[in-house]
Amino acid sequence: MDIHISNSPRELGDTAGLAAADLIRSAIKSNGTCNMILATGTSQFEMLRRLTSEPIEWNKVVMFHLDEYIGLPITHGASFRKYLKERFLDKVGPLKAAHLIDGESDPVRECQRLGKLIQAHPIDVAMVGIGENGHLAFNDPPADFDTKEPYIIVTLDDACRRQQLGEGWFPTFADVPQRAISMSINHILKSKNIICSVPDARKAVAVKCAVEGPVVNTCPASALQGHGSCRAFLDKESSSGLAKK
Repeated sequence: MDIHISNSPRELGDTAGLAAADLIRSAIKSNGTCNMILATGTSQFEMLRRLTSEPIEWNKVVMFHLDEYIGLPITHGASFRKYLKERFLDKVGPLKAAHLIDGESDPVRECQRLGKLIQAHPIDVAMVGIGENGHLAFNDPPADFDTKEPYIIVTLDDACRRQQLGEGWFPTFADVPQRAISMSINHILKSKNIICSVPDARKAVAVKCAVEGPVVNTCPASALQGHGSCRAFLDKESSSGLAKK
């Protein structure tokens, strides 16, 4: 895992967004198209700001959605479909295809539908983050490191749900959904390139376990250590616990 440390979240977003844009353009040049994965959440705000400002042939891009709550309507402020529409899709114009997770449909069938689609589209670049509890996508600890299914149904732990509350997405803890559809760890790791953006001091413990700890399912993001082309973009606060900088 290559580590890049910036002075601020905005600088982190500029660096990560430019790196992602370069990878997307490279895939388009080589293959005529680019298959990518997008994450959501506050950690992706600055990266998406920069990415959407870059000159890219978006009509040659196929986008897959990383995770979504089960049962949350697209009109809800915390809906990740709503997030991607407002912060990405509406800013870049029509893509070749955008495969969003419908958390309001039957979750088993939705996992099967998306699984078939993504298996036909090898991922060139995945943009991900790391949760306060070390989760990768919505794979909370202890994460399933064995499943080969691309999308799975997961139960969110209390730490994950408290993070969503703390970030202001929900008015009360009880309002945070308990289940979600998530891309699996193994399928994230199938991506040719991974851009991991993680700002903020509240992520420092998770970053340390993901970067310097053992690869264990109690810190799901530690699985990134085994990827051949993963770049982690941190700021001074999120990298503050690292022994090596």
